[in-house]
Amino acid sequence: MYLQRHLLTMTVPFLVLVFIFSYLPLWGWIMAFQKYNLGRGIWASPFVGLDNFVTLFRDDQFYNVLRNTLAMGLLGLVSGFVGAIGLALLLNEVRLVFFKRTIQTITYIPHFVSWVVIANIMITFLSPDDGIVNVMLVKLGLIKEHIYFLSKESWFWYIHTFAGLWKELGWSTIIYLAVIAGINPEFYEAADVDGANRFQKMWHISIPGLMPTAMLLLLMSVGWIIQSGFESQFLLGNPLVINRSEVLDLYALRYSTQLGDFSYGVAISMFKSVVSVILVLSANYLAKLTNQSRLF
Repeated sequence: MYLQRHLLTMTVPFLVLVFIFSYLPLWGWIMAFQKYNLGRGIWASPFVGLDNFVTLFRDDQFYNVLRNTLAMGLLGLVSGFVGAIGLALLLNEVRLVFFKRTIQTITYIPHFVSWVVIANIMITFLSPDDGIVNVMLVKLGLIKEHIYFLSKESWFWYIHTFAGLWKELGWSTIIYLAVIAGINPEFYEAADVDGANRFQKMWHISIPGLMPTAMLLLLMSVGWIIQSGFESQFLLGNPLVINRSEVLDLYALRYSTQLGDFSYGVAISMFKSVVSVILVLSANYLAKLTNQSRLF
């Protein structure tokens, strides 16, 4: 009891910090129910009730950016989830330690590189002038003329997903490799005795051993589907693909900074937060239905 009291006391400063920086700013949500005027301030601006939300749900552009946000969020979630598990399983089967560590280093270094650098590398590679992708496709005879990939609306989601996968794949893989390393080696030894091959050991031992952690990370990631930010879309996008590249954060930023409608921007942020909570609760419920409830 004495130890528990001291441990609880040690958490107080962190709880205070969380309250100050995560919960206290939420009082600003009151702007979503006002016609906020920068000169009058938040206390003198007139209340308009749910007018901002009515305007939001009547705006056709809102549904377009919502579609873009959910589509890119889901593509990023699925590709990152499957890719990280797949890479971890493959690296676990590599017996040459130097090669394994080299691949790990190469894949997780992009995580520490800013989106500005990643986006510029992608733009350079996909350049219609002398980009390496166009040059290789021409030399292989797959195309006759260079293609401006970033001007194709229908391709933007997949280019963005590839860029995100390249940036974060190695970092996510580290977690799964650590989980695999923690699986009891006696399971693999028993499988060897039974004559199991590598694929069978991977399917019946490695993957089931990964699933509890994978489900936990998936649950934590689901809430971020709609909270994907705007840096990558802003840097990779251009006016030619704005119908596919504009997401909720860019939509809110445009109304808040360019049009000066801060209340509308806050209403969008509130909508995002509510949807994120719903997504997390739904993922938690589905996890319980798939016998993963012991995690949560």
